[in-house]
Amino acid sequence: MNHIGELNEQPLHAALKAWYTRPGDQIEASVDGGQRGYVIDIVRDDDLLIEIQTGNFSSIKRKLHDLVKRHPVRLIYPIAVEKWLLKLPKKGWDGPRRRKSPKRGRVEVVFAELVSFPQLLLEDNFSLEVVLIQEEEVRRYAGAKHWRKKGWVTVERRLLDVVAQRLFETPSDMSALLPVETPQQFTTLDLAEMLASPRWLAQKMAYCLQEMGEIIRVGKRGRSYLYSRIDAVEEF
Repeated sequence: MNHIGELNEQPLHAALKAWYTRPGDQIEASVDGGQRGYVIDIVRDDDLLIEIQTGNFSSIKRKLHDLVKRHPVRLIYPIAVEKWLLKLPKKGWDGPRRRKSPKRGRVEVVFAELVSFPQLLLEDNFSLEVVLIQEEEVRRYAGAKHWRKKGWVTVERRLLDVVAQRLFETPSDMSALLPVETPQQFTTLDLAEMLASPRWLAQKMAYCLQEMGEIIRVGKRGRSYLYSRIDAVEEF
């Protein structure tokens, strides 16, 4: 029989859940009961609740904030460092086309979602694990109305392999993602150049680290805010 949370489960989520499950774990278990009860992906025997989120964080914000009041919670978030695109045939007699995407994800991409609840890392009961994966993204042609991707839409994501994992338990773990060459004062443009990333990602990273108390605004350079690490300010 299907568990409650498995009825509409996507392949990537199911595969990661299977990969993380250990002997003795409870799968799709209900915790807390009553009106505020939740179904959890994996419940470990030491009371650790493991939630796997393959989409945006905003949809689980309320759930996590509630759970960490009573339980240790670990959020698992996959980022594809290698992706294969599988396009289903437009017509019945065509064959599927598969190619490797030139885009490569990186750990810092997690900040794009972490903006939903950066202060949760201040909670002793919360931890975040980024799992770097190889994945296959299946797309089908849905017509010209989906013009952003030339008519193609993603129908599912599939796990090919797990490459690495990185666990973040404290705000200082997150600030360790700042480049080692980060100067005492920097702007998000400086950060984007050091990371070789888009500026929007650097802005989200700066926002999260500021909310966690790891960096602060210390002034402006032109129209851009200047930031500094807390430890650099204290040393100064």
